[in-house]
Amino acid sequence: MKTFSIAKSRRLRSTPYTSRIEKQGVTAYSIYNHMLLPASFGSIEDSYNHLKKNVQVWDVAGERQVEIIGNDAAELVQLMTCRDLSKSRDGRCYYCPVIDDKGGLINDPVVLRFNKNRWWISIADSDVILFAKGLAIGNKFDVNIFEPDVNIMAVQGPKSFKLMEKVFGEKIKKLKFFDFDYFDFKGTKHLIAQSGWSKQGGYEVYVENTSSGLELYDHLFDMGKEFDVKPGCPNLIERIESALLSYGNDMDNNDNPFECGFDKYISLDTEAIFLGKDNLKKIQSEGIKKKLMGVQIDAKAIDVSGSIDLKDENNNKIGELRSGCYSPHFGKVIGIAMINKPFWEVSQTVKIEINKQTFDGKVCDLPFI
Repeated sequence: MKTFSIAKSRRLRSTPYTSRIEKQGVTAYSIYNHMLLPASFGSIEDSYNHLKKNVQVWDVAGERQVEIIGNDAAELVQLMTCRDLSKSRDGRCYYCPVIDDKGGLINDPVVLRFNKNRWWISIADSDVILFAKGLAIGNKFDVNIFEPDVNIMAVQGPKSFKLMEKVFGEKIKKLKFFDFDYFDFKGTKHLIAQSGWSKQGGYEVYVENTSSGLELYDHLFDMGKEFDVKPGCPNLIERIESALLSYGNDMDNNDNPFECGFDKYISLDTEAIFLGKDNLKKIQSEGIKKKLMGVQIDAKAIDVSGSIDLKDENNNKIGELRSGCYSPHFGKVIGIAMINKPFWEVSQTVKIEINKQTFDGKVCDLPFI
């Protein structure tokens, strides 16, 4: 694929860490919530192998927050997601599909509950803030909605736990998965959650004090030398192997949460009031006609910059590949695909054209690992 440079502007925001990661050797960017998101530091495969054994620090400031505060904050957040939050508790993160009135996905954020009247929606790539404001205005909710100046850095990988303990002390060992709390770094409190966009374990630091956050960024590299710390970013190979779905790539507003395998986050049998509930009940009753599955393809390389048709032995389209990469673990291309009914059965054979060559493959379950 031909590469192009990015023309930076006010519409395409740098992050507080951009100057640092450029000195550290970032080789590609993606765009996420109108902000630069590092996409590689050289070889994606080398970074994949390093992430699975060591620790990396990621600039994921593009994962923006929508802050909702006010007397009706809990009601608004619940209206946006099909997951029942009535039993949610303070200091906890919740994976919450955001849907519209038809049941179509708008985003799949992590929601942080500070208290009943204050929430952060940590969004994937889409303008959820406008959706939230529209609902608030239309329902005359008593809320204030804005994007706080928060710039996340992630510390990911199996050695992240030792590094963070070295920096923040034993207290951080008590932080459970998807819980968050405040931890002191040289007199500044930083909100830290045990979370992140990898299956290798780690933390996300929600930096509100930029100067302290930059000092922390540098300190993590100084303290992490014994753990072979390196700069990194969400890794395509690790993401696909782990089936960590990407909104805008693997799913979009034309898909509903049942089709994406989010059944356990769809609370149709509760008192929760949310958009699209009746339509989701209808979809559940009628059954879905497509769903996300894995595919394994007998090829050594692929570049997915858009959906690629998957066909059966009679050359009929049976689905589309939405994300894909070469997996060194499997020695072949793997991907996440939306497969039409009834072709989503495991071991269903598929054909795909890559660079004008046809390759064979088969449908499989997610995740791969």
